[in-house]
Amino acid sequence: MEHLHYPNESTEYRAARNALLDEEIALRAQIEAVAARRRALPLGGEVLQDYVFERIGKTSMPEQVRMSELFGPHETLVLYSFMYGPERELPCPGCTHLLDGLDGAARHVGERAALHIVAKSPIARLAAWAHERGWEHLSLLSTAGNTFDADYFGDTSKFSKGMRAQHHVPDGQNWDETIFNVFRKANGKIRHFWGSEMSFAPPAPKQHHRAGDLVDPLWGLLDMTPEGRGDFFPKVRYD
Repeated sequence: MEHLHYPNESTEYRAARNALLDEEIALRAQIEAVAARRRALPLGGEVLQDYVFERIGKTSMPEQVRMSELFGPHETLVLYSFMYGPERELPCPGCTHLLDGLDGAARHVGERAALHIVAKSPIARLAAWAHERGWEHLSLLSTAGNTFDADYFGDTSKFSKGMRAQHHVPDGQNWDETIFNVFRKANGKIRHFWGSEMSFAPPAPKQHHRAGDLVDPLWGLLDMTPEGRGDFFPKVRYD
């Protein structure tokens, strides 16, 4: 295989870079293999109900919308649970920076699947935050009037005893969580397909706790740099 050669690079650099490239190629193959296995999953359980969410409608007024309506022309629906419940003064900075990146991707995702962002705060509060961040392409929905986040682990209230212990959730306390859930329409029913469960799996020793995020551009970009991710974590505001 032929390789690139940058100006003034040493033979030591090229040998190390070629060895790393071999590992990157192997990683690409592994990522593609895992994605193929994900696509081949059997359908999961039927949803418990046709959840009713609240959104800002075309008249700029709040309106209710059922889960079955969120698919639009697609058979696949992606819902991301955003950690911005009414008890939070500000939303989760990790969720916020992720959505900063997804806002641009959302216009393209809509060609293949339906994507919506859900959170437990009232819809007016979510809309105000979207305006402050300059999100132009994300569809935000409030789960304040339904049990979607509880049922699909956008909060900790239905964690098993073992999961609560593993995730350090004290008895009598609960909080919102971040998770992607993918749903599929099949034979007139809505069924769960996949959830980003790896975010709840304990990381290996010395493994970056955000290493499992499949869609986050920030960490991928920092991984290209000599400084890496370090102990950096995004802030909601930098002023």
